[in-house]
Amino acid sequence: MDILALQIMPDYLHLFVSCYPQLAIHKLVKGFKGRSSNILRKEFPDLLKLPSLWTHLYFVSTAGNVSNKIIQRYIEMQSKK
Repeated sequence: MDILALQIMPDYLHLFVSCYPQLAIHKLVKGFKGRSSNILRKEFPDLLKLPSLWTHLYFVSTAGNVSNKIIQRYIEMQSKK
């Protein structure tokens, strides 16, 4: 799996990844959320008081007929809004 683009916003993030089609997306998302939660809780112990850092919600879409460059440009433009 490769992270092609990442844009962190105040209440969500855009993550553009390339992975094998056999990889279950829900497991990928769960892994990202679990690992990031672990790292954040170690760095900021006050977060240990919260029952959860992330919701169970996420949106996934395939690139389809759109090129990787267009998706990367879209993600990069989110910080300029």
